[in-house]
Amino acid sequence: MHSFYYIHINMAKGRILFVTQEIMPFTGEGDIATMGRLLPAKMQETGRDIRVFTPKFASLNDRKHQLHEVIRLSGMNLIVNNADHQLIIKVGSIPSARMQVYFIDNDEYFTGRESAVNADGTLAPDSDEQILFFGRGVLEAVRKLAWQPHLVNFCGWFASMIPFYIRRINKENAFFTGTKLVITLSDDSFKGNVGGDLEHKMKVDNATAKDLRLYSDTTYLGLMKAAITYSQGVIIGSPNANPELIAFAKENKRNVLDYNEDREEFYAQINKFYDTLIGKIEE
Repeated sequence: MHSFYYIHINMAKGRILFVTQEIMPFTGEGDIATMGRLLPAKMQETGRDIRVFTPKFASLNDRKHQLHEVIRLSGMNLIVNNADHQLIIKVGSIPSARMQVYFIDNDEYFTGRESAVNADGTLAPDSDEQILFFGRGVLEAVRKLAWQPHLVNFCGWFASMIPFYIRRINKENAFFTGTKLVITLSDDSFKGNVGGDLEHKMKVDNATAKDLRLYSDTTYLGLMKAAITYSQGVIIGSPNANPELIAFAKENKRNVLDYNEDREEFYAQINKFYDTLIGKIEE
């Protein structure tokens, strides 16, 4: 009786875009990968319409995971640092969750790259272009799907340019107007700074003075603080999330949902958190 009441009284709607740095079973286990797999599925069970995007690194074998290219979404060129780079989008499925996962790929940025971070914790020399391409690629694919999310929940430093590109796209096309941004803080990090010249390449992409100021610190903490600043909500998705980032989010009066080790209860809290941020949805 209790479970029946919960399902019907709390049936939630709305379109949520999940952008995650890792996701099981395509990547190894960890806080990001586990939440990337379970949270979208749980939200889908509540009646929400979801899409899930992640980077397609070389460690993900197409044949093993039965990935195939989505021709209608692939093929467009994205300009990064005044050069064209082909966007390749692949899709795989998680049958047990009845969930599809879209993978952002590119021969230059992802072929031969095993993961977002090297084995020694450092980054690739062109990691600035990787995160620019990934953030832009996700949002352009969503636009091509003509699927307007009410909320974007992104997790991992590799997705930290999502807020910048949503702002940029809205200057040209109001596709994401009203879309709320939620960042999930987890246990990811890297050593040193993002490689390349992020400031210059953001200028090429018409970054504002505020954008450049916020993203001027290209350490892990710097990128994540910028992403928090441009987000309406912050979810503490891991007991190992950086305490400085948690303090920053609370000091800057962001809507913060603290970590809960009871996973079922936590995901129910997240569902309500989304509703609070999205507000009333006009169907």
